[in-house]
Parts: sequence; C-alpha cells; structure tokens
Amino acid sequence: MLKLDNCVVQNGSFSLQADFSVETGASVAIVGPSGAGKSTLIEAIAGFRDLTRGQIFWDGELISNLSPGKRPVAMLFQDGNLFPHLTVEQNIALGLRPNGRLSTEEQAEVQNALDRVSLSGLGGRKPAELSGGQQSRVALARVLVQRRQLLLLDEPFAALGPALKAEMLDLVAGLLAETGTTLLMVSHDPQDARRITQETILVAENHAHPPAPTSDLFDNPPPSLRDYLG
Repeated sequence: MLKLDNCVVQNGSFSLQADFSVETGASVAIVGPSGAGKSTLIEAIAGFRDLTRGQIFWDGELISNLSPGKRPVAMLFQDGNLFPHLTVEQNIALGLRPNGRLSTEEQAEVQNALDRVSLSGLGGRKPAELSGGQQSRVALARVLVQRRQLLLLDEPFAALGPALKAEMLDLVAGLLAETGTTLLMVSHDPQDARRITQETILVAENHAHPPAPTSDLFDNPPPSLRDYLG
C-alpha cells in the first residue's frame, strides 16, 4: 500500500496537501485543473520534490527519506525521455544500468521487454527512425525492465492520436494485470481514466483528495471538477 501521511509539497509559492492511501495493485487516475498540482504530486512520490511536511510509506516502510533511485517507483514522463543518439536497445538498457553495460541475462531482459511491447527486431534503430507510438513503447519497455512495484505516468501518451493513445493505455493495463504493479496516472482526459482505472484522485484547490471510484467521480463531479470539465 502507498500511504501519504499528512504531506505538504512546495513548488515555488504553490503548496499542495495530500493525506491518502492507495491499495497495492490498484490503478488510479490523477485529474484536476491545469496547474492544480498533479505533476507536483507524483514528483513528490517519486522523490523529485521534497516534502515540507509529512511522510510517504510503501507497504509500511518509510520511503520519503530515500533518493528517487532507491524508491520502489518507476516514472514515465510526458516526453518519454529517450536519448536520440542511442539505439532502442541502449535506451531500454538504461532502465537496468546507468552505464548500459549489461550481462547476458540482462540483455535477454531487454529483448523480452521489446517482445512485450511488440517491438521485436527494432532494437537497433534510433528513436528518430520510429513513429511516435513506437517511441512511447520504447519508453514503456524501459520502465518494464526496472520491475518496480509502483508505476507513475505523467501523461506520456498525450501527444498521440486517440486510437494510438487507447492502444497504449490498453497495453499498460495488460502489463499491470500480469505484474500486479500499482499505477498512478496523471490525465486530463476523463476517458483515459474511465478506460483503465478503477479509482481517481482529484487534485484541486491545493489539495489532493483521497481516491474515489472513477465512474462515481465523473458521473457526479464536485464543483471544482465540474468547472474544469465544463
């Protein structure tokens, strides 16, 4: 279980309060108005932002005192963060070792990840030789090889067209079902949340609210969400 205990995160003059829990294996969307603090929230969970108050726990163990690399967290950013001068295989290898020097077993893990995201045979290509959807699959494969218990998505598929985005979301959902990984997914699109998450955290008015059933929240949105959704 992920638990944010009486947390406050500061981002310049902006502060966000969060006090909630997410069950292990749950898939949870994070929604709210632009600038409300959705990315700030997951950056704090990942360790890229310090807490000014409170603590974060995973399965009862304190993790808010750990560096990002020591936390049970993998994060997929909006731009995918692929290195253009490296091949697909080399980009994925960075998820296992920062220097990219892999053992035979680890090289097999990279190939397995490529298979799972349907990119077999493309490991020698550079990102520029791939479509946007294929680049998203490479970034997802790099996250897969990390084998972390908690996956954070910061709108990594926002630049894709509706059909490709739906395909990527379904791929994520299938992989989560295989591994039991817990998902927190920032999204501005209610349909994304409805597609693959059972619960949704509303971030609004400097507060990250506890998870609520996704369908209930969007069918009967509170005023702050209703204003955002129009």
